[in-house]
Amino acid sequence: MWRITAQACWVLLSICFLRNLVFGWFQQNSGRPQTQHNEHQSSESDSADQSCLCHLTGVLDDCFCDVESIDVFNNFKIYPRIKKLAERDYFRYYKVNLKRPCPFWPDDGHCSIKDCHVEPCPESKVPIGIKSGNYNKYSQAANTMSDEAECEQANKLGAINSTLSNQSKEAFADWARHDDAQDHFCELDDETSPDAEYVDLLLNPERYTGYKGASAWRVWNSIYEENCFKPRSVYRPLNPLAPSRGDDDGEGFYKWLEGLCLEKRVFYRLISGLHSSINIHLCAEFLLDEGWGRPAWGPNIQEFRRRFDTAETKGEGTRRLKNLYFLYLIELRALSKVAPYFERAIVNLYTGSSEEDGETKELLLQIFNEIKSFPMHFDEKSMFAGHKIEAKTLKEEFRLHFKNISRIMDCVGCSKCRLWGKLQTQGLGTALKILFSEKEIQNLSEHSPSKGFQLSRQEIVALMNAFGR
Repeated sequence: MWRITAQACWVLLSICFLRNLVFGWFQQNSGRPQTQHNEHQSSESDSADQSCLCHLTGVLDDCFCDVESIDVFNNFKIYPRIKKLAERDYFRYYKVNLKRPCPFWPDDGHCSIKDCHVEPCPESKVPIGIKSGNYNKYSQAANTMSDEAECEQANKLGAINSTLSNQSKEAFADWARHDDAQDHFCELDDETSPDAEYVDLLLNPERYTGYKGASAWRVWNSIYEENCFKPRSVYRPLNPLAPSRGDDDGEGFYKWLEGLCLEKRVFYRLISGLHSSINIHLCAEFLLDEGWGRPAWGPNIQEFRRRFDTAETKGEGTRRLKNLYFLYLIELRALSKVAPYFERAIVNLYTGSSEEDGETKELLLQIFNEIKSFPMHFDEKSMFAGHKIEAKTLKEEFRLHFKNISRIMDCVGCSKCRLWGKLQTQGLGTALKILFSEKEIQNLSEHSPSKGFQLSRQEIVALMNAFGR
């Protein structure tokens, strides 16, 4: 079974950002030995790949950035570094609860396919600094606070509440939870839950596992139909549930979409971009042959064409890919805005190894420096900029819709798909939280954690891995 060599991967970096990931990757391997599943595809797929490629050009909707500029910037400045960052200990271990029940419909059971399984990381393999449990403490000094000091601090806090009734205490606790959730765009897992486990993302890669059908369709249909500000009378292009519309080709949908306010258009494009990202990775790491206990994974050109080729999708594939570029641009902007948070000396990305921690932070700061040099960032100030009351209401509606989507990820039946769905949704939710916390980030204290803006380790890991995807 063939594998892409390190040298070949470096060559691919020179092709194009998403085209590097998808088109270049597929073409690079089209001549290599493959299984019966796609032996006959190489000759007929080249022109189809080019048909996707030649349409993927020009300025993106709702911003002033073009596809070509993103390609060059990512390919030579960002991707090589973000790939290395994802391999560092701080970013490869992600704590997640994959056993949370679906909150919206009866659980139809987890996928029984062996490749759906996620192998949790034994506690002994997790770096001591990561599993210490102090997710909002960054320095070694903070993580090694003595038990006596923490106990004394707890006693002081307890003394304040000593004159309060139990009812008042519960009210204060509810307010605290409410305040903590105000800026969250995602339903965060409780990392103290006994069902939450560490997962090594490098040992559980995002790939096609065979999970498909009614269960998978219900998840995405619920996301699009119930959470993207869309009336029931408007049907998405290529929706199999839509009534026959002749030669409409989705023009009615896009006429409706362009009539929405900027914020709602952005929301749809982000979800479409996220969906495209996931689908591209499934096509790029497809189960080609189960073999005899030695499965073969690799690019499935036919599956990629089915989802993105201009002819096979009636032009919808190009829009999907452009929405992926738009998603990239939004997360890129969030990283440029949050750079001051990580540039503070107090932030050490603590794992317990001073050498590892220093190298990881240095690499992260290199990425931030490159990102800040990008000349065509998305202008988030154009969003929620109308009448204050209306803008606040719309922003809250935007936040709650996205938070609902993060909860839907607990309905995914395949554990590995659920893992990467939850991580990428949380990463995007963290990016949105950053974009709309500009004042809080500007007022950060240099030498102590800020009460106005915080990122948990879970959010940091999800943010950088989602951007890496």
